[in-house]
Amino acid sequence: MAMGFSLPCLVIFFFCVSVLRVQAPFVYHGFNNSGLDLDQGAFIEPSGLLRLTDSSQYVIGRAFHPIAQPMFDINSETVSDVSSFSTSFVFAIVPSSSGPPVGYGLAFVMAPSTQFPGAASEHYLGLFNSSNNGDPSNHIFAVEFDTVNGHDDEKNFKGNHVGINKNGVRSSASESAEYSDYGSDVKTEVYLDTGDLIQAWIDYDGRSKLVNVTIAPANVIRPTEPLISYSINLTPVLNEMMYVGFSASTGKETSFHYISGWSFAINESAPQLNVHQLPPPLKVQSPLPSSSTFNPLVTVVVPILSAITLMGILFLASIFRRRFRGENLEEWERDCPHRFGYRDLYKATKGFKDSELIGSGGFGSVYRGVLPSTGCEVAVKRITRNASQGMREFAAEIESLGRLRHKNLVNLQGWCKKQNDLLLVYDYIPNGSLDSLLYHPKDNFVLNWEQRINILKGVAGGLLYLHEEWEQVVIHRDVKPSNILIDISMNARLSDFGLARLYDHDQISHTTSVVGTIGYISPELARTGKASKTTDVFAYGVLILEVACGRRPLESDIFILVDWVMECHEKGRILDAADPKLNEIYDTVEMEMVLKLGLLCSHYNPEARPSMRQVTRFLNGEDQILAFDPSPYSQITFQSSSGFTQFIPPSSRTSTTSFLSSTSIDVGR
Repeated sequence: MAMGFSLPCLVIFFFCVSVLRVQAPFVYHGFNNSGLDLDQGAFIEPSGLLRLTDSSQYVIGRAFHPIAQPMFDINSETVSDVSSFSTSFVFAIVPSSSGPPVGYGLAFVMAPSTQFPGAASEHYLGLFNSSNNGDPSNHIFAVEFDTVNGHDDEKNFKGNHVGINKNGVRSSASESAEYSDYGSDVKTEVYLDTGDLIQAWIDYDGRSKLVNVTIAPANVIRPTEPLISYSINLTPVLNEMMYVGFSASTGKETSFHYISGWSFAINESAPQLNVHQLPPPLKVQSPLPSSSTFNPLVTVVVPILSAITLMGILFLASIFRRRFRGENLEEWERDCPHRFGYRDLYKATKGFKDSELIGSGGFGSVYRGVLPSTGCEVAVKRITRNASQGMREFAAEIESLGRLRHKNLVNLQGWCKKQNDLLLVYDYIPNGSLDSLLYHPKDNFVLNWEQRINILKGVAGGLLYLHEEWEQVVIHRDVKPSNILIDISMNARLSDFGLARLYDHDQISHTTSVVGTIGYISPELARTGKASKTTDVFAYGVLILEVACGRRPLESDIFILVDWVMECHEKGRILDAADPKLNEIYDTVEMEMVLKLGLLCSHYNPEARPSMRQVTRFLNGEDQILAFDPSPYSQITFQSSSGFTQFIPPSSRTSTTSFLSSTSIDVGR
């Protein structure tokens, strides 16, 4: 009895341990309800800002993620090397007085415990002391952002620098805090102690044993070249389970050390931070004169200044009332993100100048802009005036995109409405659209196969989030290359939600007018006007074929991409459809799978199309298409990773050519 009872318990125990060891990536935009392990001077402001230290002398502040991270690959047979990891965070060091000195900086820390008995302040950053500094048994890895000159006799320490440390405060590698603008070789110094938001990226490659540290002002695109690239084997430094977090300290010189946002991941890139969602650092005012320096004139000057200030406030309030008179907030405006001033957006886009135009469509134009307040690049979508559906599409995009958050979706920063001018402000994506990269590349650039398959996976991930993982079902209704933007890391970001429809997961979509773009509209949508997940899947299937073949869905009255690929498949020569610009440099098995998946997603029968979750499983190799014949009265067979075979019964497939030739719906954008 005892033995029979203990064995299941042991199985359950080890299962739970294995589950607890695998931590998912995390991201914090502010730290309210984050559950961080705070120690000593650390405090979370009501705004969500994490404050490590204040103006007190010789204080220490630490904050750690509450769950230890597994730093060795538990699936490895040898368990000999530290896993790759990646982190990004935005910080600010605010002087506690109107001028220098400031001290002593902060550090990103990986440690076996969140407790550091006997740790000292000042240069020891709340991590070490004079007796254990440099001791290999510390098992601490840190990247420091220091602001104070000198440390005993160590010449490699200088003010305003970044350093890589292991087990002590002596840096193994250090550089002055600098960055290079994207595409530029000119380095600009970043002053760490100005109170401005600064973003840092730390990436460790477990295979090459290389750590890269990059910094830049928070409103600047991540530089392509790291500040420090240093070879270091962290295997003897880190333990199997490590806590990650931050530590800072002050001494005779003091500063407020803030963390505004943070992300971390193991064996993948850390989630991107949206700087516009982060709580700003608190600017510290100069201290008031003490009673010993009191001046009687204060009793006269202060009331006068107060009266002037009050008059100014009343004057500005009257201007504000006149400016927004008659512009009562509508229901859809109440829960939307930040509202921009029209003048700021007008100035940012140089008056919506043609030279700043980066795209246009049936409902408006998109301009590149630089916000005068932050210097941050944005894309401003200007809805065409007098468009019959302009306001409805504007409201739809705010309602949906404004609350969606996913790495493969474009983030909406805010909006502006002034009379007939309807403006949306969202992230500027430097590489432009997939359409331009496929058909109008610069300098004869050709997307390689690895980039293409990564883009397809990204779009699939974004659609899966919209269809199944968000609080409501979102039907995009206009999936096409021009609505897919490619970021600096060549990842896909689905954009343009002006046609999106939302409904609850337990409801079905309602019939609406047919909208979309010819070539991507499914047959049943044209017949019934009913958009659904499967109509998005159809458009995605056409997109798959377009990316794999390098050809548009409709090139002429006689060429239709879906039918052409189907003909190649029926002849047993489906690889003939692959984009010739790839010069046959691709994985043939993967290319064949992608082409078949495109035909499957664009199947005439909506019931034969896979869900976006099934699509992602195909793309990731978790399921395999064993047999596929898209001709009428055929069946589709695929093998799932669970070991069983699924059969999807088809229906008669009407020729796509005959369908499109008999359809005359003007829905192009």
